[in-house]
Amino acid sequence: MAAGEQQSREYLERHRIPELLHRLSALLLYHQPERPREFLIQVLEKVKAGRQGEGEYPYLMDETNLSAMFSLLDVVGQGHITSTQYREALKTLGLSTKDLQLGDDVNITLDVFMEEV
Repeated sequence: MAAGEQQSREYLERHRIPELLHRLSALLLYHQPERPREFLIQVLEKVKAGRQGEGEYPYLMDETNLSAMFSLLDVVGQGHITSTQYREALKTLGLSTKDLQLGDDVNITLDVFMEEV
């Protein structure tokens, strides 16, 4: 891999651009607004405000959706899912698992799942 390409990849990863684009695409497809460019600008403004503590961060899923997702993962109703299931759920939602430090023996409850996701 060329040095310039490696630097470009590192830049994108450092600024979490792929995750941002994935989330923006998901929101766009979910809402399917008539004016997609204006919608994306509004979402980015909400992201900025949310990061500055001046507003609510835009979410694709609400608590009901997250609870339903957890129920699908907790097939036998144990009240928890494995750390592997949790990692896969985060990836499915387009969230980074890079800094996630969970042992394989850790169980995730619904409360933890909803708080973290």
